[in-house]
Amino acid sequence: MQRLATTPRPDWREHVERDLGFVFHTIDGAPYWDETCCYSFTAAQVDELEAATGELEQMALDLVGRVVGAGESAYERLHIPPQAWPAIDGSWKAGEKNLYGRFDLHYDGKGPPRLLEYNADTPTALFEAAVVQWDWLEALWPGRDQFNSLHERLIEAWKQFGLEGTRVYFAAVKNHTEDGSTVEYLRDTAVQAGLDTARIAMEDLGWDGQGFLDLDNGRIETLFKLYPWEWIVGEEFGQHLLSGVARVIEPAWKMVLSNKAALALLWEMAPGHPNLLPTALEPGGIEGKVVRKPIFGREGANVQVMEANRVIEETPGGYGAEGFVYQAHAPLPELDGNYPVIGAWVVASQPAGIGIREDKTAITSNTSRFVPHFFE
Repeated sequence: MQRLATTPRPDWREHVERDLGFVFHTIDGAPYWDETCCYSFTAAQVDELEAATGELEQMALDLVGRVVGAGESAYERLHIPPQAWPAIDGSWKAGEKNLYGRFDLHYDGKGPPRLLEYNADTPTALFEAAVVQWDWLEALWPGRDQFNSLHERLIEAWKQFGLEGTRVYFAAVKNHTEDGSTVEYLRDTAVQAGLDTARIAMEDLGWDGQGFLDLDNGRIETLFKLYPWEWIVGEEFGQHLLSGVARVIEPAWKMVLSNKAALALLWEMAPGHPNLLPTALEPGGIEGKVVRKPIFGREGANVQVMEANRVIEETPGGYGAEGFVYQAHAPLPELDGNYPVIGAWVVASQPAGIGIREDKTAITSNTSRFVPHFFE
């Protein structure tokens, strides 16, 4: 695995906006999409990443089955509220399909990929991984390959949901450029799969006492929501989504995997697994240097690096009320003063590609740069 300096395309901003619809390429005046560098992998390293991603997804699905089987005791350890338990049970036992997820991996090209966390419910950075970096590859590295079958797999996955004859609504919060663009991209893949689709904001979902309505009082029977289940459970309309009156993608069973307490349960299920890091629900459960993460944290907020009960590094934020997990510290590889995290994607529970985020600090946040890759 190498980090290579590259020359950006002179018109890349105009090109990605005009031709790809990629409008959040710059954050606070600094590039989010970065063409000044790229990462190069060998085919063997890509094979290793693909195998680890598939292995982690199968362990995650196994964990859901174990949690549903254990019931109350397992749900309580995951800090999932009781009102959500029946929906999780029902969606899992009914075999409700899931669409996609992203494993964030520690990887240096030498040791095995190791799981930092699983963004199982509302992962972003999808459009840039599926479309923008592929466009970059074709323009600048036409003789190379890329671990990226996201677009084709998403279209095929939609065809397996059995949604013909029903309109699929795609929802995100208003005035959030990244979420809105991610939802619009996913809607486009559903359209290419032959589905009838529509957009709606989460704030505009209506309820008439029997079901959800759009702004024209049309009935919403299927909803893709880029909105966290843990937020839904705590809001007034959440009881209706949990009731099963509409089909929701991602399914409710993703709540088992979309909080970081699952990292500790995975370690208990497969202690010593080469693709996992030791993780515990209690402070002191992991020896040595640890990373404390909020169970329902997002985008690198409220993360602490601790050693001997002393905080070495931390990020601000408003998460942590539900508690924390404690994960063994695995120093990210440093390349030219940058710390990369591999985002390994699954679509319909199958490995589908990677995207790379890097930063000048070892804690990845929502402003960390997206850097493309190739392999040969």
